[in-house]
Amino acid sequence: MVLYMKETFYVYILASQRRGTLYIGVTTDLTKRVYEHKNGLVDGFTNKYGVHRLVYYEIARDAEIALSRERQMKKWNRVWKLKLIEEHNPEWADLYESLMR
Repeated sequence: MVLYMKETFYVYILASQRRGTLYIGVTTDLTKRVYEHKNGLVDGFTNKYGVHRLVYYEIARDAEIALSRERQMKKWNRVWKLKLIEEHNPEWADLYESLMR
């Protein structure tokens, strides 16, 4: 008998600073992925532009939903992205610390 383990997917936004450069991604292990971004273990955009602060994330029940949401958010204009972050995290706090609790 094979047991199916349902994974959790996260769509997340990183920022370089309050209202700074933004990055949107998807992962199944948010704590690990943000750690990788923070410690320069991910080559590319986030490392190049210092985008290491987790300012928003949401949970999706499957990969298709998460990837669809990521694509949707990436198409948004900047004002919509800032509004989403500020509605949920008005202080632009780094949410990574809350994941560690």
